[in-house]
Amino acid sequence: MKKRFPFVNDEVSKRDFKYYIFDWDDNILHMPTKIVMERRDPDGVWRKTELSTASFALVRTDAEHYRCPEEGGWREAFSNFSDEAGPGRFIEDTIAALEKVEHGEKPGPSYNTLKKTLREGRLFAIVTARGHAPETIEKAVRIFIRYALSESEREEMMSNLRGYRKWIDKAESFGTDAEELDYYLGMCRYAAVTNAGFMKKMAEDPIYGEKLAFATRATRPELAKEFAIRDFVEHIFHMLRRNGAFSRSVAIGFSDDDKGNVRSVSNYIKAELSRRFEGIKFVVYDTSDRTLDKGRKVCVSGQLNLPGF
Repeated sequence: MKKRFPFVNDEVSKRDFKYYIFDWDDNILHMPTKIVMERRDPDGVWRKTELSTASFALVRTDAEHYRCPEEGGWREAFSNFSDEAGPGRFIEDTIAALEKVEHGEKPGPSYNTLKKTLREGRLFAIVTARGHAPETIEKAVRIFIRYALSESEREEMMSNLRGYRKWIDKAESFGTDAEELDYYLGMCRYAAVTNAGFMKKMAEDPIYGEKLAFATRATRPELAKEFAIRDFVEHIFHMLRRNGAFSRSVAIGFSDDDKGNVRSVSNYIKAELSRRFEGIKFVVYDTSDRTLDKGRKVCVSGQLNLPGF
């Protein structure tokens, strides 16, 4: 007889606190979405070309050979990466990428980490350079759950989610699976850093609004990811403090396949986050090398033992 996971897993109360921040493209899934650019051929003529996100990460600072479309600019370049034509494209591309994994294609290096995060019911954030609305990204996560997690893994996830609600929220009764999943995913964060709503929120921030005003177009995505990461860390900090849960180690991991983002975030953690949140252990993974299954750990900051807040 197949073993079934308990409806409420009380064992989660013995766990430490681990949370995750994931880039999406080429980190979780190799998406088929293309970036529209212009490339200068040897004869000096600029011609339209489509690049994968992995290719764009390598050439995005090569202004000598690549540029955004002369007509439409950067908005045209990333037209496939926003909800302007509806959220369906991102969902379709997510399904296509997941189906390729089902048929044996190697997923992104953080694919299994996201699976484990979901199974264990731990909070996470998706921070991507795309321009989708938060609800579009959340919908993609729901599709990931449907495709990537087996029936028994989804049962495990639900038992863990109820365990956390019983332990941290002191819940004595629970809703349906759909209601508990809604609650859990609502506690997570989804930041597409080129989304108009996200950019408006960032511009209104007293610190990042000023930074954004002086940032170049090339550095804005990195700066925006810093802002999204800070938002998630503050969310976790206030949640734990509100529930009086600062009794054990806290760790937050960040993974990204773009070396520029990895470098920027690592420096940001060392210079600011690790000083502001001294009790949190920060780990950054560079997943740009596809030969490494889980990426390369490039930065560890903070202490495992929490001070009293």
